[in-house]
Amino acid sequence: MKKMIKLFDPVVGIKEELAIRKTLKSHFWASGAGTGSVLKFENKFNQYIGSDCTVALNSGTAALHLALSLFDIRNREVVIPSLSFVSTAHAVIYNGGIPIFVDVDPNTLCIDPDQLRKSITKKTKVILPVHFAGMPCDLDEIIGLCEEFKIHLIEDAAHAVGTLYKDRKIGAHGDAVCFSFHPVKNLAMPTGGAISLNGNNAKKFKKILQSRRWCGIANRKRWTYDVNDLGWNYYMNEFSAAIGIEQLKKLDYLNNKRRKIAQEYSDKINVEAKMPFNKESSYHFYWMQVKNRERFMSKMLANNVETGIHYKPIHRMSFYKQRVNLPNTDKASEHLVSIPIHPNLSGSDIEKIIQLINKLC
Repeated sequence: MKKMIKLFDPVVGIKEELAIRKTLKSHFWASGAGTGSVLKFENKFNQYIGSDCTVALNSGTAALHLALSLFDIRNREVVIPSLSFVSTAHAVIYNGGIPIFVDVDPNTLCIDPDQLRKSITKKTKVILPVHFAGMPCDLDEIIGLCEEFKIHLIEDAAHAVGTLYKDRKIGAHGDAVCFSFHPVKNLAMPTGGAISLNGNNAKKFKKILQSRRWCGIANRKRWTYDVNDLGWNYYMNEFSAAIGIEQLKKLDYLNNKRRKIAQEYSDKINVEAKMPFNKESSYHFYWMQVKNRERFMSKMLANNVETGIHYKPIHRMSFYKQRVNLPNTDKASEHLVSIPIHPNLSGSDIEKIIQLINKLC
């Protein structure tokens, strides 16, 4: 039976195995207080990102939920792209806010700053851009809008761990930046997420988030504690943190491998609409647009190459269905296909993918 080339595949080795065994034998597997490997991961990740503070969580969705909880968005608008995973919009609803969908730049599929400006109203409280597929958004323009209109910036960096923006890591810019460490992500864990915090309120926000990630528990001293806020069961476990510490050590190396593959795709795939090459992108996935998508994906699968679709626009989902004019989003989403770009790909895998695409397109 021929090998299937996976769309996503985490890079793991003996160090991750040893870290799991050590954690298993320790009998200390989880703590809402965020001690042990969780605290170690937080500190190392914060240093890597270059942010003021970091809070580790159990998912990217939890990160988005809690980051938005820092700002009272009840009955206020949060501007987001529709081309994203649905958690981006869900997190707004969780906090009583109103998601306002904005179109994307057709070249990068990141939120379009020109359309963003047009969407800002007196009710806008937060801009929440997505660094789509690991491609950095135009943060200079977005930060400028936040300063001009006195609104907050929360970044969805679920795809963008290790992405750069003008020589600084994504995570060191916005008021709060949300990361996901799902098994398919560039930094893989069984389950995990984080919020990096920046600015004058970073330390205050960290304390709030540490309580909210653990059911509102605060002021814990030995076996006594208080609950002075509503919270959730969102803390990271020790197994995830132990794997994350090892994954972080090789993240830049693995992201550089992704960039090399992206450069090869950019040079050799004969498809007009495809993800541009950008040396700052972390290339969580690589997208292209094809005609007759169903046929293309079926043919790729028949040749043992997995592909995917990222994403069906949120504004088209039954729960969110809105009459909003997003021509770039709608056009791209009809033809989008994601192809493998993970570091486990061999040279022959990459060549096979390129040749198949050029043959089918």
